[in-house]
Formats: sequence, C-alpha cells, structure tokens
Amino acid sequence: MGDIRHVEISSLLLGVLCKDPNTLTDYMKELSEFGAPEIVSPVIPFDFTDYYARSMGSPLSRRFYLYPLPFDRAKLAEIKLRTNALERFAAESLDLGVDRPLNLDPGYLSPSKLVLASTKDHAHRIYLRDGIFAEITLHYHDKSYRPWPWTFPDYASERYIEFFNDARKRLF
Repeated sequence: MGDIRHVEISSLLLGVLCKDPNTLTDYMKELSEFGAPEIVSPVIPFDFTDYYARSMGSPLSRRFYLYPLPFDRAKLAEIKLRTNALERFAAESLDLGVDRPLNLDPGYLSPSKLVLASTKDHAHRIYLRDGIFAEITLHYHDKSYRPWPWTFPDYASERYIEFFNDARKRLF
C-alpha cells in the first residue's frame, strides 16, 4: 500500500474568451465569487481558429486570471459547473449581439502542469463527476511548460506558455 505524499500546491486558473475585452472588466464582478485574482494576463488576441466566430463573433480575445494559493483541486468539477452557469447567465443578460458572449475555461496551474476542465469526453481526459472531465493540457519539463499532441493550438502557443512560465515563477 502506498503512502499519501505531498500534494502539489495549485492556483485556480480561469481563461475568459470574448469578443469585447471591455466585457471582461464589466463581467469580473460576476466572477468575484472566486476571489480577487493574484495574476491577470494582458488581453491576448485569439487568432488561432475561427471555431467560435459563429456563436461568439470576432475578433475574439482571451485573458487569464490566476487566483491566490492554494486551490483545492477536488473542487475543479464544481467550478466548471459554476462557470457553465455563469456563461448561461451572461448569454441571457448581456446584450452584445452574439449567442455566447463569454467562454469561461476553468482549470488550475501547478508547478508541474496546467489542467483544464471540460464537458467533453475524450481518450486523454479523466472523468471527475457530473459530466465534467479533466485534461492535462501542459506539462512542465526542461524549464518550461510544454504541450501534448492534444493541446489546443492557443494553449500550445508561445504567447500563452510565456505567460504561464512567468506565472509559475511568481506563484511557486
């Protein structure tokens, strides 16, 4: 029988994708239930795919929020369910001329990996609960976060990895 060892400390990560970066500022009060962010990325143009253009418009931008340590990783599914509810609320309450004004991607950043929550099952995702899965999107190796073959192009980009490497230095 194995002994339970040290569990790596993590920071709650929230990626917010939207058409209008001002929406991010206006909507942060709705996200305040997660606390005040410790680290906020610059607004990053989302020019990796047009997958979301039909439902969200274009051009799109993403901003990341990292919250104070420690994050209880057992709450990841609960956070994803809550962000799904917040997306529905935004769709009903924000009149921005699009079906989906916000895309909220919760996960966590630890010294060894970045994990994202998803409602979609796939061979490389682990079921958590209530229809929510977890995916190791990046792993830390040789002094940098690195993508896997399944990592979305935006998360594999130099812009995102540079931000996550900087956040790792600041948080851990």
